[in-house]
Amino acid sequence: MANDKQVVIAGAGPAGCVAALVLSRAGVSVQVLESEPDVVLDMRASTFHPPTLDMLDELEVTDKLIAQGLITPKFQFRDLDDGLVAEFDLAQLADFTDHPYRLQCEQFKLTRVITDMLVDYPRTTINFNAKVTGVTQNGSGVAVAYETPDGPGRVDCDYLIGCDGSRSVVRKSQDIGFPGFTYPEHFVTASVHEDISQFVPGMGDVSYISHPTEWCALIHAPEVWRFLFPVQADISHEDSLAEEYLQQRLNRIAGYAGEYSIEHRTIYSVNQRVAENYRRGRVLLAGDSAHVNNPLGGMGMNGGIHDAINVAEKLVSIVNEGADDDLLDKYDRQRRPIAIEYVQAQSIRNKQMIEVADPAVRRQRQDELRATADDLKKSVDLLLQTSMINAVRKSTSLE
Repeated sequence: MANDKQVVIAGAGPAGCVAALVLSRAGVSVQVLESEPDVVLDMRASTFHPPTLDMLDELEVTDKLIAQGLITPKFQFRDLDDGLVAEFDLAQLADFTDHPYRLQCEQFKLTRVITDMLVDYPRTTINFNAKVTGVTQNGSGVAVAYETPDGPGRVDCDYLIGCDGSRSVVRKSQDIGFPGFTYPEHFVTASVHEDISQFVPGMGDVSYISHPTEWCALIHAPEVWRFLFPVQADISHEDSLAEEYLQQRLNRIAGYAGEYSIEHRTIYSVNQRVAENYRRGRVLLAGDSAHVNNPLGGMGMNGGIHDAINVAEKLVSIVNEGADDDLLDKYDRQRRPIAIEYVQAQSIRNKQMIEVADPAVRRQRQDELRATADDLKKSVDLLLQTSMINAVRKSTSLE
């Protein structure tokens, strides 16, 4: 029997869409407010880790992503000057997951898949061109104000999930702090159609290339290869994205006799931040609204999806089964420490590992990686950490 409770979700990104699907499948009334006119074609996140694929499989989403993605069982650590350092194979995790690989698939494909699925749920609506502008709540509900091209609107709901990004209006409306730091350099991404593996022998589909100032994460997505590298803050955004400069940087990473056909380029600042609370009364935070981190290791979107499933399942228990609202405090206890102790810590380590400046320390790190790759137990331990399986295990164990 349908209940009369309603959940509003601010933001139709990965976290917002996944939360909406979990709630919709359980018969909960859902309204999604998205400021953009349609699903955003955001390619920044493109890595789905094994436990995320396991979770999405229960929502009948994973196969739809695999059909549009690239299965990548291996990833490499390389050195810009010395080449391959070590390679790791996620097939070693076959005893721990149904999906022992990474799936490279741009995040907009996930949101597009889910928004298409949500059409089948009559109690779910997605309002595009609806930007949340304010939130007020009392003991019995939440009032959400939003702006549309046709004027202001308001919706009253029982619970609100803020999935509206790092500049979250929802988070700010509840005076929830967002402590952390911003990296001094900017990050540039550039996507090319050339097949890097054809002219850089042995280049893996996922490669972390170390150098003190010119490190790079090189990712093979289904249609393109994507370069991610740092640019010093004193170089203007215009110069950082200029054709000549990008061609020089890309050729330094992967030498090519011709000119790269750069399809997409962008520059952005990167933060490491975690919200002081994930819950304030009937307002919850998930995804980038709750935490942001550098993209090395592909943990941000995955962590946001894990948030969304966790909080949505708890809301299903409250709305459909009469569980106490205190269950939402457990969401904060289970997910916020993971963002700090696993996602933040690991992504910071990932960056530190590939930008080591001291040559002796650099060689030591490389020797350690080789030794880890050659030892099955050490290799599996590293893969459990970098794949986020350890993070999910820890989260579910917290009470």
